[in-house]
Amino acid sequence: MRLRFQFSIIPLIATVALVTLGILLGNWQTRRAVEKTALQMRLDQRSAAPPLVLGAAPQDAAALEFRRIVVTGQFKADWPVLLDNRPLDGRSGFIVLTPFTIAGSNRQVLVARGWLARDPAAPGRTPAPDTLAPPPGSVTIEGIAVVRPARVMQLGTPPAIKPGAVVQNLEVEDFARASGLDLQPFLLEQTGPALPGEMLVRKWPVPSVDVDRHKGYALQWYALAAMAFLFFVMTGCRRGRKQTG
Repeated sequence: MRLRFQFSIIPLIATVALVTLGILLGNWQTRRAVEKTALQMRLDQRSAAPPLVLGAAPQDAAALEFRRIVVTGQFKADWPVLLDNRPLDGRSGFIVLTPFTIAGSNRQVLVARGWLARDPAAPGRTPAPDTLAPPPGSVTIEGIAVVRPARVMQLGTPPAIKPGAVVQNLEVEDFARASGLDLQPFLLEQTGPALPGEMLVRKWPVPSVDVDRHKGYALQWYALAAMAFLFFVMTGCRRGRKQTG
Protein backbone atom coordinates (compact mmCIF):
# COMPACT_ATOMS: atom_id res chain seq x y z
CA MET A 1 0.00 0.00 0.00
CA ARG A 2 1.38 3.40 -1.00
CA LEU A 3 1.70 5.99 1.78
CA ARG A 4 0.10 9.29 0.90
CA PHE A 5 0.28 12.59 2.74
CA GLN A 6 -2.59 15.03 3.04
CA PHE A 7 -2.87 18.16 5.15
CA SER A 8 -5.29 20.96 5.95
CA ILE A 9 -4.37 24.61 5.93
CA ILE A 10 -5.20 25.32 9.59
CA PRO A 11 -3.00 22.52 11.02
CA LEU A 12 -0.24 23.65 8.64
CA ILE A 13 -0.40 27.24 9.90
CA ALA A 14 -0.44 26.06 13.53
CA THR A 15 2.55 23.79 12.92
CA VAL A 16 4.57 26.52 11.20
CA ALA A 17 3.82 28.88 14.09
CA LEU A 18 4.85 26.33 16.74
CA VAL A 19 8.01 25.29 14.90
CA THR A 20 9.01 28.91 14.33
CA LEU A 21 8.29 29.80 17.97
CA GLY A 22 10.26 26.82 19.26
CA ILE A 23 13.29 27.56 17.11
CA LEU A 24 13.29 31.29 17.90
CA LEU A 25 12.99 30.75 21.65
CA GLY A 26 15.53 27.92 21.55
CA ASN A 27 17.99 30.19 19.74
CA TRP A 28 17.36 32.93 22.29
CA GLN A 29 18.08 30.61 25.21
CA THR A 30 21.20 29.35 23.41
CA ARG A 31 22.44 32.93 23.05
CA ARG A 32 21.71 33.51 26.74
CA ALA A 33 23.77 30.43 27.61
CA VAL A 34 26.68 31.76 25.53
CA GLU A 35 26.40 35.17 27.24
CA LYS A 36 26.30 33.59 30.70
CA THR A 37 29.32 31.42 29.85
CA ALA A 38 31.25 34.55 28.89
CA LEU A 39 30.04 36.24 32.09
CA GLN A 40 31.27 33.31 34.20
CA MET A 41 34.67 33.44 32.53
CA ARG A 42 34.88 37.18 33.17
CA LEU A 43 33.90 36.72 36.80
CA ASP A 44 36.50 34.00 37.30
CA GLN A 45 39.30 35.94 35.61
CA ARG A 46 38.65 39.25 37.35
CA SER A 47 38.05 37.79 40.80
CA ALA A 48 41.37 35.97 40.52
CA ALA A 49 43.25 39.12 39.46
CA PRO A 50 45.03 41.14 42.16
CA PRO A 51 43.16 44.24 43.41
CA LEU A 52 43.57 47.35 41.29
CA VAL A 53 44.69 50.45 43.17
CA LEU A 54 42.28 53.15 41.99
CA GLY A 55 43.67 56.58 41.26
CA ALA A 56 42.31 59.77 39.79
CA ALA A 57 42.71 58.73 36.14
CA PRO A 58 39.32 58.07 34.49
CA GLN A 59 38.53 54.40 34.05
CA ASP A 60 36.53 52.27 31.61
CA ALA A 61 33.62 50.80 33.58
CA ALA A 62 33.21 47.75 31.33
CA ALA A 63 36.91 46.90 31.59
CA LEU A 64 36.77 47.01 35.40
CA GLU A 65 33.41 45.32 35.99
CA PHE A 66 33.71 42.65 38.73
CA ARG A 67 37.33 43.63 39.37
CA ARG A 68 38.50 44.04 42.95
CA ILE A 69 39.41 47.64 43.70
CA VAL A 70 41.42 49.27 46.49
CA VAL A 71 41.16 53.02 46.97
CA THR A 72 42.38 55.51 49.57
CA GLY A 73 40.65 58.78 50.30
CA GLN A 74 37.79 60.29 52.27
CA PHE A 75 34.02 59.91 52.22
CA LYS A 76 31.88 62.95 51.40
CA ALA A 77 29.56 62.69 54.38
CA ASP A 78 27.29 65.49 53.09
CA TRP A 79 26.03 63.47 50.08
CA PRO A 80 24.43 60.19 51.25
CA VAL A 81 21.69 58.64 49.11
CA LEU A 82 19.59 55.59 49.99
CA LEU A 83 18.40 52.87 47.61
CA ASP A 84 15.01 51.71 48.87
CA ASN A 85 13.23 48.32 48.59
CA ARG A 86 16.39 46.28 49.09
CA PRO A 87 15.50 43.22 51.18
CA LEU A 88 18.17 41.05 52.77
CA ASP A 89 17.57 37.73 54.53
CA GLY A 90 13.84 38.39 54.73
CA ARG A 91 14.18 41.91 56.17
CA SER A 92 13.48 45.18 54.37
CA GLY A 93 16.10 47.88 54.23
CA PHE A 94 18.24 50.27 52.24
CA ILE A 95 21.58 50.33 50.48
CA VAL A 96 23.64 53.33 51.56
CA LEU A 97 25.49 55.16 48.78
CA THR A 98 28.17 57.74 49.56
CA PRO A 99 30.70 59.38 47.21
CA PHE A 100 34.35 58.88 48.12
CA THR A 101 37.01 61.42 47.17
CA ILE A 102 40.13 59.71 45.85
CA ALA A 103 43.26 60.80 47.69
CA GLY A 104 45.26 63.54 45.97
CA SER A 105 42.50 64.46 43.54
CA ASN A 106 39.12 66.10 43.07
CA ARG A 107 37.64 62.94 41.56
CA GLN A 108 35.22 60.67 43.37
CA VAL A 109 33.93 57.13 43.13
CA LEU A 110 30.40 56.30 44.26
CA VAL A 111 30.55 53.66 47.00
CA ALA A 112 27.76 51.29 48.00
CA ARG A 113 28.82 51.10 51.63
CA GLY A 114 26.41 48.36 52.69
CA TRP A 115 22.88 47.42 53.68
CA LEU A 116 20.99 49.10 56.52
CA ALA A 117 17.85 47.57 58.05
CA ARG A 118 14.59 49.49 58.10
CA ASP A 119 13.17 50.10 61.54
CA PRO A 120 10.32 47.53 61.86
CA ALA A 121 8.58 49.72 64.44
CA ALA A 122 8.47 52.68 62.04
CA PRO A 123 8.70 51.30 58.47
CA GLY A 124 8.03 54.71 56.92
CA ARG A 125 10.88 56.41 58.73
CA THR A 126 14.22 56.94 57.04
CA PRO A 127 17.37 56.12 59.00
CA ALA A 128 18.73 58.74 61.35
CA PRO A 129 21.63 60.80 59.93
CA ASP A 130 24.09 59.42 62.48
CA THR A 131 23.50 55.87 61.17
CA LEU A 132 24.49 57.04 57.67
CA ALA A 133 27.66 58.85 58.74
CA PRO A 134 30.79 57.31 57.18
CA PRO A 135 34.10 57.01 59.03
CA PRO A 136 35.83 60.40 59.15
CA GLY A 137 39.28 61.15 57.83
CA SER A 138 41.41 59.25 55.37
CA VAL A 139 40.57 55.55 55.00
CA THR A 140 41.46 52.76 52.61
CA ILE A 141 38.57 50.62 51.41
CA GLU A 142 38.21 47.64 49.10
CA GLY A 143 35.31 46.64 46.92
CA ILE A 144 34.02 45.19 43.67
CA ALA A 145 33.43 47.39 40.65
CA VAL A 146 29.96 47.11 39.11
CA VAL A 147 28.53 49.08 36.22
CA ARG A 148 25.32 50.02 38.06
CA PRO A 149 23.29 49.09 41.13
CA ALA A 150 20.75 46.31 40.73
CA ARG A 151 17.38 47.66 39.63
CA VAL A 152 14.00 47.08 41.29
CA MET A 153 10.46 47.86 40.17
CA GLN A 154 9.92 51.62 40.22
CA LEU A 155 7.01 52.64 42.43
CA GLY A 156 5.64 56.10 41.73
CA THR A 157 7.53 59.10 40.39
CA PRO A 158 11.23 59.00 41.27
CA PRO A 159 12.26 61.80 43.63
CA ALA A 160 15.02 64.28 42.86
CA ILE A 161 18.54 63.14 43.65
CA LYS A 162 19.85 65.22 46.53
CA PRO A 163 21.67 64.64 49.83
CA GLY A 164 19.63 62.22 51.93
CA ALA A 165 17.28 61.28 49.09
CA VAL A 166 15.57 57.88 49.14
CA VAL A 167 15.33 56.47 45.62
CA GLN A 168 14.55 53.05 44.20
CA ASN A 169 16.92 53.07 41.24
CA LEU A 170 19.97 55.14 40.41
CA GLU A 171 22.50 55.45 37.61
CA VAL A 172 26.01 56.70 38.38
CA GLU A 173 25.80 59.36 35.68
CA ASP A 174 22.53 60.68 37.18
CA PHE A 175 24.20 60.98 40.58
CA ALA A 176 27.15 62.80 39.00
CA ARG A 177 24.85 65.23 37.20
CA ALA A 178 22.78 65.98 40.30
CA SER A 179 25.73 66.35 42.66
CA GLY A 180 28.15 68.08 40.27
CA LEU A 181 30.86 65.61 41.32
CA ASP A 182 33.48 64.21 38.96
CA LEU A 183 32.69 60.51 39.42
CA GLN A 184 34.36 57.42 38.06
CA PRO A 185 31.83 55.74 35.73
CA PHE A 186 31.09 52.76 37.97
CA LEU A 187 29.85 51.85 41.43
CA LEU A 188 32.10 50.32 44.06
CA GLU A 189 30.38 47.72 46.24
CA GLN A 190 32.44 47.92 49.41
CA THR A 191 33.56 44.62 50.92
CA GLY A 192 35.16 43.66 54.18
CA PRO A 193 33.96 44.09 57.78
CA ALA A 194 32.18 47.19 58.99
CA LEU A 195 34.47 50.07 59.86
CA PRO A 196 34.33 51.66 63.33
CA GLY A 197 31.00 53.36 63.94
CA GLU A 198 29.19 51.67 61.01
CA MET A 199 25.94 49.69 61.33
CA LEU A 200 26.05 48.26 57.82
CA VAL A 201 25.90 44.73 56.43
CA ARG A 202 28.04 43.96 53.37
CA LYS A 203 26.49 40.94 51.70
CA TRP A 204 26.29 41.56 47.97
CA PRO A 205 24.42 39.20 45.60
CA VAL A 206 26.55 37.28 43.12
CA PRO A 207 25.52 37.79 39.46
CA SER A 208 23.26 34.95 38.31
CA VAL A 209 24.98 32.69 35.76
CA ASP A 210 23.32 29.23 35.73
CA VAL A 211 24.36 28.27 32.18
CA ASP A 212 22.79 24.80 32.45
CA ARG A 213 19.35 26.28 33.06
CA HIS A 214 19.46 28.19 29.77
CA LYS A 215 20.73 25.09 27.93
CA GLY A 216 17.86 23.09 29.39
CA TYR A 217 15.31 25.69 28.29
CA ALA A 218 16.82 25.75 24.80
CA LEU A 219 16.53 21.95 24.56
CA GLN A 220 12.87 22.11 25.62
CA TRP A 221 12.00 24.71 22.97
CA TYR A 222 13.82 22.79 20.23
CA ALA A 223 11.99 19.63 21.34
CA LEU A 224 8.67 21.46 21.09
CA ALA A 225 9.47 22.46 17.50
CA ALA A 226 10.47 18.90 16.60
CA MET A 227 7.37 17.38 18.21
CA ALA A 228 5.06 19.83 16.43
CA PHE A 229 6.61 18.96 13.09
CA LEU A 230 6.47 15.18 13.71
CA PHE A 231 2.86 15.38 14.88
CA PHE A 232 1.90 17.25 11.71
CA VAL A 233 3.63 14.68 9.49
CA MET A 234 2.17 11.68 11.32
CA THR A 235 -1.41 12.99 11.31
CA GLY A 236 -1.08 13.95 7.64
CA CYS A 237 0.08 10.44 6.74
CA ARG A 238 -2.80 8.81 8.64
CA ARG A 239 -5.29 11.11 6.94
CA GLY A 240 -3.87 10.20 3.53
CA ARG A 241 -3.90 6.46 4.33
CA LYS A 242 -7.54 6.56 5.45
CA GLN A 243 -8.64 8.29 2.24
CA THR A 244 -6.64 5.80 0.12
CA GLY A 245 -8.34 2.85 1.82
